[in-house]
Formats: sequence, structure tokens, C-alpha cells
Amino acid sequence: MSLRSRVTVREEPGPSRDDGLVAVYRAKLLEEIDLAEMSSLAAADRRIRLERVLGHIISREGPVLSSSERSQLVRRVVDEALGLGVLEPLLADASITEIMVNGPDAIFVERAGRVEQLPLRFASQEQLMQTIERIVSTVNRRVDESNPMVDARLPTGERVNVIIPPLSLTGATLTIRRFPRAYTLPELIGLGSLDEQMLMLLSAFVRARFNVIVSGGTGSGKTTLLNALSGLIPPHERIITIEDSAELQLQQDHVIRLESRPPNVEGKGQITIRDLVRNSLRMRPDRIIVGEVRGGETLDMLQAMSTGHDGSLATVHANAAEDALMRLQTLGSMSEVQIPFEALKDQINSAVDVLVQLTRHADGSRKVTEIALLVSHGREQFRISTVSRFVPHPLGHDHRVRGTFEHLPLPRRVAERLYVANEPVPPAFGVLDGIDGRNTREAIG
Repeated sequence: MSLRSRVTVREEPGPSRDDGLVAVYRAKLLEEIDLAEMSSLAAADRRIRLERVLGHIISREGPVLSSSERSQLVRRVVDEALGLGVLEPLLADASITEIMVNGPDAIFVERAGRVEQLPLRFASQEQLMQTIERIVSTVNRRVDESNPMVDARLPTGERVNVIIPPLSLTGATLTIRRFPRAYTLPELIGLGSLDEQMLMLLSAFVRARFNVIVSGGTGSGKTTLLNALSGLIPPHERIITIEDSAELQLQQDHVIRLESRPPNVEGKGQITIRDLVRNSLRMRPDRIIVGEVRGGETLDMLQAMSTGHDGSLATVHANAAEDALMRLQTLGSMSEVQIPFEALKDQINSAVDVLVQLTRHADGSRKVTEIALLVSHGREQFRISTVSRFVPHPLGHDHRVRGTFEHLPLPRRVAERLYVANEPVPPAFGVLDGIDGRNTREAIG
């Protein structure tokens, strides 16, 4: 089974006589092929062999079809026998970033940030379940009433989530998320996610070993930006990445990739993000990159950032820079170590240097809407200083989100730290006269 991009999807009509033909000829195909011979062939050769055999069957037994109808029938039957049925052309379409199957009759996809329903369906609930079982079997998992939820990464990199009845009242639900290729920061400038001055500033922060938290909502591009920022880390440094599902694609040579493991069907063998963060500290890392903090591991990550592992990066789910700090405080309190909120403030103030806020807009575009510096100290209330922000223009007739990036002076303390690291302050920003700056605002906490 291949989940690689090959062609653009051709949308097919809903239920018709074709569903019956596919079932009939799939059965005929399975009667004629030699399974032992098929198992010895490579995936590409296996498909070619099946298409040839099926072509002979159709020529011998009918029905009479046009060349386009014949090629479509052959493709659908082989997809059913070898691949993932109606999902196969969707997985072959590089423009699709997410596939959402809400029962056998409702298939949605995301393209360019927009969700649309396709005129496709599974022939039955049983066929959908067979497809799901084929997918999860590739990662040695199973889904049934005793184990109705599966979250896994496929060998080809896609993230798969399955939930079936009785938990899902709409029938078996399948979500396949394809991770985009790694973008560089200049490419993100071309997409309008940030501008040249912001790139220069973020580059200086990463090279000067500032601890950076990338914040944003679901699908806002946190992992994409984190991956791009990681490309700024010097190649000689030892980097350890820690993720729930390995998505980061670092290009440096000295990278150790760690991935958490869910419990098995007996509920044993789980390895959490927290276990991996703790273990990474014993692996002599120069930088630690955590794909997403979402629990007690936040405290370990904050302690690592403030005790000699400068220049680390992580992401967190939050809708604003202030919310990100509150979320870090809440997540840190989920550790079994009972730490008062005031002490957590101290940890966050000493660990976090930069907050990069991402937003996914109504037109599907993703932009860096704020770069802020945490300028509070000790146990005092969080104070952040905005140094860059996206100011949207009124929405036009085409409903595209446009705007400008504004740049504000850096606090002198931050500018001095960049100077010591031999990193210049980008000209669009400048330096404030005060220690913490006029752009400072308090975050509730």
C-alpha cells in the first residue's frame, strides 16, 4: 500500500451500478490471481500484474465499456483489492492535506486551508471498516469494540485517527492528516506568513539561543514554522526532537528523533512525552525541540530551558501570546510534582524568552500575527513586549486576508543580549531607551 503523491484526484459520482461492478470484478480477480506469486512482487509490479489480469477478465467476460469507463473500472477494482478503495485517489492528490471520513456516506477533504465535501462514498459500512482495518494493520494495531480508538503514524508519514461505534454515533470515523513538506523561512515569506524583517529577527533569536515558544490554534502552522526555525540551528549542534507523532524534518546531521508510544491493547508499554523529555536530559543535548507540550512534561521542559539548555523550541495550543503563558502555567501544574502557581510563574519567567503567535485566517492563510518577548522576572505578573504584529486590512470582495506587518523597537536588555551573541538588531526594529520598553503589556496570571 502506497500513500505517496502520484496524480490529481478525479472525483467520481455517488452510488451507482459501478459499485456492483467493482464488487463483482474484485471477486473474479481474487479467484484468478496466485496470492503466493503476488506476495513476491514489489508494490508497483503487483499493481501492474493485477491490472493486466483484470483487463483479460473484462475482455473475456464483458461488460462492453468505453475506454474511459474500462480504465476507471480497472483502477477502482485494483484500488479495492490492493489499496484503500475510494481513498486511494485522494491520497494520491498532493493538494489534499487532510481526509475526513464521517461514516460511509460523507467524505470531506481540506485543500489550501478550505474544507469541502466530495461526491464519493463507500459502498457500505463494512467496506469502510475493511479499509480502516487495512490501514491500522500496517502499524500493527487493531480496532474493534474493545479498542474503538486508534491514533497512529503510518510508515509513509501520515497521521491517522480512527474512532468507531459505540463511541462514534455517526459510524466509523477516519481522519488522515498528511503533513506538508518542510518549508524554509524564505518560502514562508513568499506565502505571506511573515516578512523579511521578522525572518531576520527570528534568525537572530535562534542563533543567540533564545528559548522560543510557538503558539497557535489547531491547523495554524505551528509545526511548519517550528521546522523552519529549526533550520537556523548551527549544523554542529546536537539536537533532540521529541514528538507524539514524528512530523519534524530537520536537515542537520546530528539529530536524534524521539517519538512517544501509546499503550498496547493490554494497556501496557506506554512511553509519554514526559518520559522522553526526562530521558533527553541525559543525552547531552545542545537543543531540545518538543513538537507540542500538552501535559506534565511542560514542567520538565521549562526546567530544562532555565537550567542550561538555552535555545530550545516548543509549541503549545493557544489563541494569543498571553493565553500561551496561561496555558504553560496550567500544563505545568499537571505534573505530579505539586508546585504553587507562583513558583510556576518563576519557572516560566526564567525559561521563556520569545513567543511567536500564529493564526489561521478565514481564507485559509496562516500568518505570524505577533512576536512578543517575555520581559517579566521572578514571581511577578507576566509582562510581554510586542516587537512585531500583523495588522489586517478590511476584508475585500475576494475575502482574502491582507494586511501589513508592523515592527516595534526591542527592549534594551534584549538588544544587549543579541549584541553579546554578535547578532545585529534588524534595522526595522531599533532599540528602546528603557529597560523593558514602552510596548509592554501585562498578561493576567
